[in-house]
Amino acid sequence: MKRFIFTIAAIALCLNAAAQTSAWKKVEASSLNLCGKAFATPNPYHRIDTCVYKGFTPGENNQCRVPAGLTVMFRTDATEIGTSVEFGWVNRDAYRSYRGFDLYIKKDGKWLWAGASTFDRDHRDKDRVVSIVKDMAPGEKECLLYLPLYTELNSCQVCVPAGSMLEPLESPFRHRIVFHGSSFTHGISCTRAGMSYPMQFMRKTGLQVIPMGFSGNCKMQPYFADVMEDIEADAYVFDPFSNPNIPMIRKRLLPFIDRMVKAHPGKPIIIQRTIYWEKENFNTSAQAEFGGRRALSDSLMKIACKKYRDVYYIKPDAALHNGESSTADGTHPNDNGYSLWEASIEKPILKILRKYGIRRTW
Repeated sequence: MKRFIFTIAAIALCLNAAAQTSAWKKVEASSLNLCGKAFATPNPYHRIDTCVYKGFTPGENNQCRVPAGLTVMFRTDATEIGTSVEFGWVNRDAYRSYRGFDLYIKKDGKWLWAGASTFDRDHRDKDRVVSIVKDMAPGEKECLLYLPLYTELNSCQVCVPAGSMLEPLESPFRHRIVFHGSSFTHGISCTRAGMSYPMQFMRKTGLQVIPMGFSGNCKMQPYFADVMEDIEADAYVFDPFSNPNIPMIRKRLLPFIDRMVKAHPGKPIIIQRTIYWEKENFNTSAQAEFGGRRALSDSLMKIACKKYRDVYYIKPDAALHNGESSTADGTHPNDNGYSLWEASIEKPILKILRKYGIRRTW
């Protein structure tokens, strides 16, 4: 008899769990407000349509298809928010941000972190819902959800309990500021998808970022210039010295700037120097390479800024300067390092943008 009662109780628990799993309202994220897109693409979570733009390597093609920096904006009165996803190409590395979602909710006029979730690298159950935040107080909430940094999405559903309201949120972010660059701009080593320096800049200033970070592959290639020429934006911020070696910089920088100026006349083009790489502390080869890149970029940017009135050169800083490390691996900043980077460029960029009538939203 006890065994029978135990079996009935177990079945009831399973049915209850199944009922809870099915009691979700699921809305495809792209039908809400998908923010940060440079172009419309057949798969809405791709950043670049590689059937239109050619020349990318296989690895670059994968990066064109990841939604790094894309954000979903929605309004809900739900007490719990989750996601359900179907992955395409999956990055096999271990960073949580590569397959994870990062949620911010507005409170008292500020975007506050609300929760994060991730899916394992072998995830295949497209019906599985992973909760990001739960046990919230009732009431309407304005939400900003960052998509994974380094994994392709074929489908992404925002999930709230059945009966909850879920609808697009009109974006409070204004203008369009392109950020194109290396793994630094991509956000490699962030623990959460919303911690890259461009995403922090967007939250702090209210200026919409068009995210174009390509880890290891921002080398001012002509086919990347093709893409940048076609993006209509109010300003362009480049991190072009972190991936190419010294001969590449010498050969490609000025022609790349020439193309950007011609394609976007009267628009500010802001070039960032590469940061100090902490591996330079004792590694003499690194000192020679990265010190050489900075010296060369300093000299070439003097020429470019003198030639063009709308070209600017700024020097970001991601170091603590107290003897402690602010990187995850000697190369890539950690979350704190990216916060330092954003703080170092925020005022210089806003000062430049004001010349063009572009001001922070808040």
